[in-house]
Amino acid sequence: MMEFDPTRPKWAQIADVLRERITTGEYAPRTLISEVRLEQEFGVARITVRKATAALREDGLIITTPGMGSFVTDASGGGESAD
Repeated sequence: MMEFDPTRPKWAQIADVLRERITTGEYAPRTLISEVRLEQEFGVARITVRKATAALREDGLIITTPGMGSFVTDASGGGESAD
């Protein structure tokens, strides 16, 4: 489990970790971001995970489809296109 910095909100710290995983390719495009797994991994409540995923949605790194879940977007590779 992660050791949190008491001077920053937990959701922001989780968002930073997830953002890094996405930009480094650890989470490839179309990877499911499971709230349940993140709750367990970080030892936090669902609302904390949802705040973190909301921040990633605002950054355009993930997309959430009702009834399906949140997925890493295809355009999340650090803003540079390989085309």
